[in-house]
Amino acid sequence: MALPPKTDEAFLREVDEELRRDQLAGFWTTWGKWVAIGVVAALAAFAGFLYWQHRDGEAAGVAGEQLQAAYDSLGANNAAAASKPLAELAKSNRDGYRALALFTQADILLQKNDLKAAAAKLGTIAADASLAKPFRDLALVRQTSAEFDTLKPQVVVERLRPLAVPGGAWLGSAGEMVAISFLRMNQRQQAGALFGQIARDTGVPETIRQRAVQMAGVLGVDAVGSQGSTDGPTARVIAPAASNEDTKAQ
Repeated sequence: MALPPKTDEAFLREVDEELRRDQLAGFWTTWGKWVAIGVVAALAAFAGFLYWQHRDGEAAGVAGEQLQAAYDSLGANNAAAASKPLAELAKSNRDGYRALALFTQADILLQKNDLKAAAAKLGTIAADASLAKPFRDLALVRQTSAEFDTLKPQVVVERLRPLAVPGGAWLGSAGEMVAISFLRMNQRQQAGALFGQIARDTGVPETIRQRAVQMAGVLGVDAVGSQGSTDGPTARVIAPAASNEDTKAQ
C-alpha cells in the first residue's frame, strides 16, 4: 500500500537526516583526529605569532632605549659612555638601528679627525647589501668625502658618478666631488657642465648651489639666473673670446 504524500515526505526527510548523521559520524571517525590536530596546530601557530610580535616589540624597545642612551651620553660630551651601547647596536640584526649606530660611530671618529677609521666604518655600511639603498648611498658619499684627499680623481668619479645625476638626492654632495675630480684630471668642460647642473637643481642645498655658480663661471659656464626668477640659477656656456688669428681670418 502506497504511503500518503505527507507520510512519504516525512519518511524521506528522516532518511535524509539519518544519512547525514551517518556521513558526519563517518567523517569524524575517519578524519576527526586530524581535524583536531590541525585546529590545535593553528592555535599554536597563532599563539607563537603573538608571542613573536610581543618579543619583537620588546626587542625594538630595548634597542631604541640603547640608542637614546648613547645619544644622551654624546649630548653630554661623554663619548666613552656611548661606546658600549653603540657597539652592541652595531651588531644588531635590526637594520635601521645597526645603520644608525655605525653612522654615529663614524661621526665620533670624524670628530677625532680619525679619517681613515671613519672611512672604514662608513665603507662597512656602504658594502652591507642587507641595508636599504639610501643608507648605503649616504655611507658611500660620506666615505668618499672622508677619503677625498687621498683618492685618485678617477676613483672618485667611478664611485660617485652614478649618484651625481640631475634630480638625484646626492647631486649636490656627490656631484661637487665628481666635478672637482674632473678638474683634477683637467677635464674642464665636463667639470663646468656638472657644476652647471648642480647650480640649476633647486633640490641642492643653497650653499652648494652658490659654490657651483662660482665654479661654473670660472669654467666658462654662466649659471647666474635672471633677477626675480623663481626657478633658481640657470647655466649657459660662455663662448671663449676670439683669438687674434681668428680676427684676422674674419
